[in-house]
Amino acid sequence: MIVNFQTHAANERTFLAWVRTAVAIVGFGLAAARLGERSVPHWSTYLLFAAGGAVVVIAWLRMRHVRRRIDLKERLPDDDGPAEAFLLLLVMALFLLLGSFVVHVAP
Repeated sequence: MIVNFQTHAANERTFLAWVRTAVAIVGFGLAAARLGERSVPHWSTYLLFAAGGAVVVIAWLRMRHVRRRIDLKERLPDDDGPAEAFLLLLVMALFLLLGSFVVHVAP
């Protein structure tokens, strides 16, 4: 039996939610590159691919960190680490990128 199974399962569900977010980011990049009458700058597509990959890597590192914390016997304070701050900044940067993309592509 897995000790703290519910907590580990919640950690994995959080990781999968971030993976789903990354797939949506990359999917938006692909759809934007293929749809539309105007040509899309290649830099925006590459940035969306890179952002999706970065989200997966950071979410994986965060999941491993949280898994280690769950397995510790001692109680640790719940603090937001650098991964959470970076993910938040990355998501805000993605909104800026998507906004600039919409402004650029809109007729």
